[in-house]
Amino acid sequence: MTRINIDQLTEAELVDLNHRIVERLRFLQHMRAHGAMMKFSIGQRVVFDAPGQPQVMGVLVKYNKKTVTVVTDEGVRWNVSPGLLRRAEPKDITPEAGNVVQIK
Repeated sequence: MTRINIDQLTEAELVDLNHRIVERLRFLQHMRAHGAMMKFSIGQRVVFDAPGQPQVMGVLVKYNKKTVTVVTDEGVRWNVSPGLLRRAEPKDITPEAGNVVQIK
């Protein structure tokens, strides 16, 4: 890895370098999120753990810029980071939950 000697850079050059680094980090984060999203399909049943709540199960209905929208069987919408999602296993899908979600 090439090391950059920042001791010789002017303030303007450091500010420019900082902006370029932040932009690159945002791009890499976006690519990671996009890659995680592509592991799931619209209409797929998924589960995730919400803080302070029981496991949430629903259907992925939309890809957003950084998140996906999941609608639960009760009709509640969640915007969730795709890294938190798991595919719903057949054991997770109960007869009470059904396989169809009505979006309001």
